[in-house]
Amino acid sequence: MEVVAKGGASWDGAALPAYPATAPEVTVVRVTIPPHSALPVHKHPSINAAYMISGAITIVAESGKELKVRAGDGFLELVDSWHHGRNDGDEPAVIVVVYVGSPGAPLTVEK
Repeated sequence: MEVVAKGGASWDGAALPAYPATAPEVTVVRVTIPPHSALPVHKHPSINAAYMISGAITIVAESGKELKVRAGDGFLELVDSWHHGRNDGDEPAVIVVVYVGSPGAPLTVEK
């Protein structure tokens, strides 16, 4: 067993919000970002952690901070903070993301 991400703060250093008072809903998604493309600017209302399966991306926060993520990297994503992911490479970037939030809450909100 290898821990790839753990902590109480997202990758930009912001503290994660309090865990939901109700029983949480856990969602696991696989996201593929095509080569030379970017996701729209968005934010996540729920705590989420990700593992980069293949490829590489650069995550850009509204504050200007950036995180470069490569295959094999794990990270704690931003919560309630505008950002986007960009794939500058020649291969698809594949990420598995685990969201833990309130039942029925959206996983992503686009700006």
